[in-house]
Amino acid sequence: MQTKPDPSPAAAAVLRRSNVHLLGEGSQPMVFAHGFGCDQQMWRFVAPAFEETHQVVLFDHVGCGRSDFSAWSPQRHADLQGYASDVVDLLEALDLHDVIFVGHSVSSMIGVLAANRIPHRFAHLVLVGPSPRYLNDPPNYHGGFERADIEALARLMEQNMVGWADYLAPVVIGAENGEEFSRELKASFCTADPVIARQFAAATFLGDNRADLDDVTTPTLVMQVEQDSIAPMEVGRFVHDRLRNSHLTVLPTSGHCPHMTHPNETIQAIRNYLDRSGL
Repeated sequence: MQTKPDPSPAAAAVLRRSNVHLLGEGSQPMVFAHGFGCDQQMWRFVAPAFEETHQVVLFDHVGCGRSDFSAWSPQRHADLQGYASDVVDLLEALDLHDVIFVGHSVSSMIGVLAANRIPHRFAHLVLVGPSPRYLNDPPNYHGGFERADIEALARLMEQNMVGWADYLAPVVIGAENGEEFSRELKASFCTADPVIARQFAAATFLGDNRADLDDVTTPTLVMQVEQDSIAPMEVGRFVHDRLRNSHLTVLPTSGHCPHMTHPNETIQAIRNYLDRSGL
């Protein structure tokens, strides 16, 4: 990995804020962004596979993992644009160019928003289980959830965080993928700051970023799991169809976290895409 000079105090503050870790021997950066209720540890089965060839960048969204919680703002982080601003800050602090941004779930749309702002820093987007809109919008859009479903989950989250995590974790992981990852995800949900988690959940599940797809100029891999209760197949195809330069890969697996439950398939899908792109 090429050595860069020490960051300025302002840049160093950004890196501390997002708990940034740099790994790998390559020069082209691969930035891995985690989903709602998670942290960078969720990439531990996938990110190391690219350390020999890329500069791997791991971070925690502000208010998650080991980030600086004092940097979280109810105004800045009221919607996904605030999280995209954090990503922009991170890439500029490290002065990264030619970035391969790998985003899971909500981080897919965060990556889209960041790439639309500073496209000159992005080479490719890899969107794992993306959804620009979780709510159904009949008759032409099936996001997978009715508003009443999301409102019920929000009430449960406010009244009983453990009960909410007990319900949601196996849905996200997929019951057929075993209990180990469900327990890990439940623990991650339960250790989150409840105020931050509720607002991040609202930004995630009530947002609508469909129109932002039309502005993407960055070549994109859309990675869709065949059986995903959170982002169903119709959503993955919608994202692929709306992006002007995208490739759709369907993993013949289940669950919303293939980077955890099916890491080998996830790694191979990314490698196949990068090989086709000459990277």
